Amino acid sequence: MISCVFPLASASAPSAAPALGVVIFIIFVALIFDFLNGFHDAANSIATVVSTRVLTPGAAVMWAAFFNFAAAFLFGTKVADAISGSLLHTDKLQGDVSVILAGLTGAIVWNIITWILSLPTSSSHALISGYAGAAIAKVGFSVIKVSGWVPVLEWIVLSPLIGMILGGLNMIVVSWLFRRATPHRVDTLFRRLQLVSAGAYSLMHGGNDAQKTMGIIVALLVLAGRGSIAHNSHQILWHKHEIALWIILLCNGAIALGTMFGGWRIVKTMGSGITRLAPVGGFCAEAAAATTIFMATFSGVPISTTHAITGSILGVGTTHGVRSVRWIWGQRIVLAWILTLPCAAAMSALAYFLIQLAVGMR
Repeated sequence: MISCVFPLASASAPSAAPALGVVIFIIFVALIFDFLNGFHDAANSIATVVSTRVLTPGAAVMWAAFFNFAAAFLFGTKVADAISGSLLHTDKLQGDVSVILAGLTGAIVWNIITWILSLPTSSSHALISGYAGAAIAKVGFSVIKVSGWVPVLEWIVLSPLIGMILGGLNMIVVSWLFRRATPHRVDTLFRRLQLVSAGAYSLMHGGNDAQKTMGIIVALLVLAGRGSIAHNSHQILWHKHEIALWIILLCNGAIALGTMFGGWRIVKTMGSGITRLAPVGGFCAEAAAATTIFMATFSGVPISTTHAITGSILGVGTTHGVRSVRWIWGQRIVLAWILTLPCAAAMSALAYFLIQLAVGMR
């Protein structure tokens, strides 16, 4: 096992309870990741509405950020619960909060690398694989809860496929319904409707992605022996939450702030690099992606919103003919998806060993 090869990662003795300052610092790092998640994935939220010129980039990011934050009040915390308790045997980590710090570090580094390369990879999968990679570096593969990873791995395949199918179906149905309408009337109508679909997609994006960081913060506080401040039963609208309200608001606020700053390098890829979209196509793609993400969030599964929107755009594009889609971008994106799990995990494992080395040298 990895933990046998690297003695610094030994799990033989429980870690001492970390100082409050250390816990606050790691929460701050988690919020940085959440901010970068919004920054990295902002293109997914606004690319279609910008590329179809329904909104200016500035107006689009404000629109998306508003709905990212509004998601805090409209969804439960099933996804956060899955992150904090269903992926790893956290009792085997023995209170070692450096696992959380290392997991976040690996995910952040991978997000920055793929942002520089303009690849819309999954921040979500970078986070959960980074968390797992750091835990494996400490304990070994026995720390993994296989049953918790099954739905995550299933949705890696399902989310782009469902998005693609729904995107194509939406486009076919809309084309049939408006077959007798003039192009001007269709364009005018769907410019308005795309505001709705873009808002719905951003709402689902905030509802699923912000919860992942919530789950990481809850896991951190439990490992640090401060679980009492992570759990606080309360009611928001029709949802009863067990996660403290301050965690929910911080995470949705951070992802909304990241969206406001935007990920302009990826906008071009998502908005026009894969296929060119008219307002009707943008509406169909966003509606398909929002539906896909809602299905996963309702089921409590952390999925890649990037996978969902990319599959939806591909589905819309293929209704105009296979040649209307620039498949080379699809190939690059799929390659980046395949690399995300092992690369983010490896970076987080390395970060864990470096943290242990730094602590040992103090």
